[in-house]
Amino acid sequence: MNHTKPPYFADSLKIADVRLLIASVGFFTLASRALLVVISFQIYRLTHSALALGWLGLVEAVPAITLVLFGGYVADHFNRQRILLVTRAASFLCAAVLALLSWKIGAGSLAGFYTVIFLVGVARGFADPASSAFEAQVVPRPLFVNASSWLSSTWVSASVLGPAAIGFVFDAWGAVGSYLVIAAGFILSWIGAASIRPKIQSMPERREPVFKSIGTGWRFVFKNQPLFAAMGLDLFAVLFGGAVALLPIYADDILHVGAKGLGLLNAAPSLGAVLVMLFATHRPPIARAGRNLLLAVSGFGLSTLVFAFSRNFWLSMAALFLSGAFDGVSVVIRRSMLRILSPDDLRGRIAATNSVFICASNELGAFESGMLASWIGAVPCVAVGGLLTLLIVALTAAFAKELRGLSFNSPIS
Repeated sequence: MNHTKPPYFADSLKIADVRLLIASVGFFTLASRALLVVISFQIYRLTHSALALGWLGLVEAVPAITLVLFGGYVADHFNRQRILLVTRAASFLCAAVLALLSWKIGAGSLAGFYTVIFLVGVARGFADPASSAFEAQVVPRPLFVNASSWLSSTWVSASVLGPAAIGFVFDAWGAVGSYLVIAAGFILSWIGAASIRPKIQSMPERREPVFKSIGTGWRFVFKNQPLFAAMGLDLFAVLFGGAVALLPIYADDILHVGAKGLGLLNAAPSLGAVLVMLFATHRPPIARAGRNLLLAVSGFGLSTLVFAFSRNFWLSMAALFLSGAFDGVSVVIRRSMLRILSPDDLRGRIAATNSVFICASNELGAFESGMLASWIGAVPCVAVGGLLTLLIVALTAAFAKELRGLSFNSPIS
């Protein structure tokens, strides 16, 4: 008989290094999410072009997607903590340069802004797989799901506070002050990561050629239907159903709420997600993980449809809040799957594969939304995305039998 006591909802917080990791993730997310709000609002105010917002997503996506696979290889063969410190420092420098550009030449140089965002994407290509794999080194295995819920809720809490606060900062201090606040967040994240005690890292017994090693991670994901189907479901749902890239248009031209309203609109989905994730620290939704994932993405699609046609600020806020709540369930389930189903010596490469899906869904989704909105308008674009999300869920449920039946009776397996 198994008498193992299930983890208390705060057990992972008793470990100092886990607390430092959570702080580092929180400050980094505060800064990076605020950065996206400021740069997108600057570019839209300058151009009033949906296509310009789409190009912003593509400029970050190209280096992030092309480098992340190599970043996964690097994360499995070199010290992950040092990689995080280097990339956090690079993010700080990018924020400082954006402040300088805004001070020296105002909003007059799209090329300068796009160049810095390209460099942000380069740093992300190495940071994302190293960060995901490093979490598994810091967190004890029996606490993977518990810590995953705390990390996810911290990430989403920061995703609420960062955009919400930066809208007010922007109105008070302008772009320069906003970027300096963002730079401070990156520095605090660097301090948190640097303060974690060095961890033992499992290295591959022999170094394969780079591309063969990268392919090992992809082959593992392709052979594991639940992982592959979950990543693909998130990819297409966010690629088509995400409305975040078009929020500057909704804020300025449809809802007429300005920078403060844009910050609140950006924060609404994250607020919904964080409440779900805090609940998940006590009752993680993994007992019937596959079914719950499909239901959550369906709710995301329906919420996107409501947002598309809303002309009332508070109804739009509510729709975005619900889309975030459903996405929060999805994030907890997928993050837990990644931790539980990944072998330790492949974590960096599997995390890199997952990052490709995430980058493609978020940044390429932003490009897709900008392109489509420039042709048919923002409202039809978001509505079509919501409908396509529901279709994708139906197809996944029909063809991904192993994901549909996936269930975890224990935090570890």
